[in-house]
Amino acid sequence: MKTDLLIIGGGIAGSYAALKARAAGLRVVLACKSALEGGSTRWAQGGIAAPLNDADNAAHLHDTLAAGRGLCDPQAVRVFVDEARARLEELYVWGVPFAHEGTLEGGHGQARVRHAYGDATGLAISEVLSKRVRLSGTVVLEGAFARRLMRSASGRVCGAELESGGELLDVEAGATLLASGGMGRLFGVTTAPPEVTGDGLALAYRAGAELRDLEFVQFHPTVFVHGGRGLLVSEAARGEGGVLLNAAGERFMERYDPLLELAPRDVVARAIASESARGQVFLDLRHLGAEFVSQRFPSIRRQLLEAGTDIARQPVPVRPAVHYTIGGVTTDLWGRTTVPGLYAAGEVASSGLHGANRLASNSLSEGLVFGARAVRAAADELVCEPCAQRTPVETLEAPALARVREILDRAAGIVRSGPALEAALSALPRPRAADGTQAALEGGNLALLARLLLESALSRRESRGAHWREDHPETGEARHTVRRLETALR
Repeated sequence: MKTDLLIIGGGIAGSYAALKARAAGLRVVLACKSALEGGSTRWAQGGIAAPLNDADNAAHLHDTLAAGRGLCDPQAVRVFVDEARARLEELYVWGVPFAHEGTLEGGHGQARVRHAYGDATGLAISEVLSKRVRLSGTVVLEGAFARRLMRSASGRVCGAELESGGELLDVEAGATLLASGGMGRLFGVTTAPPEVTGDGLALAYRAGAELRDLEFVQFHPTVFVHGGRGLLVSEAARGEGGVLLNAAGERFMERYDPLLELAPRDVVARAIASESARGQVFLDLRHLGAEFVSQRFPSIRRQLLEAGTDIARQPVPVRPAVHYTIGGVTTDLWGRTTVPGLYAAGEVASSGLHGANRLASNSLSEGLVFGARAVRAAADELVCEPCAQRTPVETLEAPALARVREILDRAAGIVRSGPALEAALSALPRPRAADGTQAALEGGNLALLARLLLESALSRRESRGAHWREDHPETGEARHTVRRLETALR
């Protein structure tokens, strides 16, 4: 199969990019690992952030830079705040039923976060985008797993080898856009859906692309763990006035940050982890009233009721859990990676927007802004070269992957240390170069990324944002950690 643009991933970045590419007259193949309506976007409870108006641009830029702890690219943040509102307004015109008033979330100085369906903004966006994609003339391949990228003799990425329904399919493309999400399933307890196994990151790395700042993995502060699964309790719950209580029933955030429960996520997550050492931490919304909680957070209340807890009438036990991959495939302001023909947008990418700690609700709008930009660049740079080689694949079976997750949970959690990271690297099972089942290939991707994450965390001898080293609690010189195929640890 041949096309102009191959997009791997059908979340907000991939679906929006497909629509923009079709509007530009490109032939598009969109490969989705699950259903088009699946993926992380569908499960996003929180809202989507964009400046309220032109006067709010500077304040949104300030809040994003402050949350990023010195590692944001100011140019990327400027591009984001200048373009996000127009993208959001386009979704509204297309039918996403955003509430008229914005809400306040942690790290934001203004109530600029927009919601739909109360606490199911991602679902509302996914429904609208997927319907439009299906009507756009995009070739949608659902249940299609990207096994490896293909390259031309010159080294340009020229498409990918996919597996769908047990059959292999080569898709040759003038440009390939990764929009495949993060690597949340690298950890034992996460809010990420099962398909988030870091495939795009591993594909890019094996094709020679640069990965950046993989040590920065964001832990969402308030997750209810039930049956080994992390049920997210949205940032908006604290934005609406929810408070955190320790085991003694005391509100404790004043000891950690003057912004209390509305401090940036890295601060709140570490505070909860600290308090949890002395007992269970709870999120309390009872004072908001059962009627308000039911109307504002219908999906969250329903999920928690199914798990035996009523968020409207009792404090909910919460803990931090892995939520978002901050680092990723290095891109410029137009989604270009360091390998010709390969682009990236959304959670898989390191666009420079998030720095060391993502500001709440910037991720959905990032997918819109940089997904559209990547399409504009790709459309100008389409090159059709014969595919001459395929990048390698690696496998790891389920028992070894379970061991990888145990190691990461222990050594690469909220608080880290050099000795623990070194021990984890030594104990980490290695994938082997081989073809295999989709599950084994996903395991190989995660095992590769586990090593890269641990190496990156070990090399960052400071504490910054989502990366906290108890043996290096000070903040050092702002720099990025970079991993490329065959690079030495640095």
